[in-house]
Amino acid sequence: MELVLLSSDLEAAFADFYHDFVNHDPENAGFYQQGTENFSAYVQQLRDEEKGINLPKGYVPCSHFWLIENAVILGAIRVRHHIENDFLALEGGHIGFDVAPSYRGRGYGKEMLKLVLPKASELGIRNALITADEDNIASRKVIENNGGIFENVVKGKVFPEPIARYWVTCDC
Repeated sequence: MELVLLSSDLEAAFADFYHDFVNHDPENAGFYQQGTENFSAYVQQLRDEEKGINLPKGYVPCSHFWLIENAVILGAIRVRHHIENDFLALEGGHIGFDVAPSYRGRGYGKEMLKLVLPKASELGIRNALITADEDNIASRKVIENNGGIFENVVKGKVFPEPIARYWVTCDC
């Protein structure tokens, strides 16, 4: 199991990852739909986003990693290089992650977050803000199992549900 950058050789695995969301978590499938429409453009967009190229208004540079094992994408995790806007500072945080629906409950989220913390540290992030819906107990446990210190619950402007905020030390 390893964290990798998305590349063109993972197109079939990405399609399976996307269809897993469509079939088992359609509410979140849309986040990955663009990758099924033009995969090479999607990969390039993620690479550009990491470099801060062609960012939409309000976006910050962001590194995208994929947890893979045996050519299967088990999850995706993003590290925003800074949180210097109102949305990220309150609701979005430095790190966001998704485990493929068919692989949830097996410890992959915990492992993925553990593996990405040194990468966040390499970006100069010493303490990462990581958020989860207050009622998303699984995500909250992933954060807590990686040393997350609960700060508070907030009501955001973008996400309608209360959001639990945690801080995780990245100096690994």
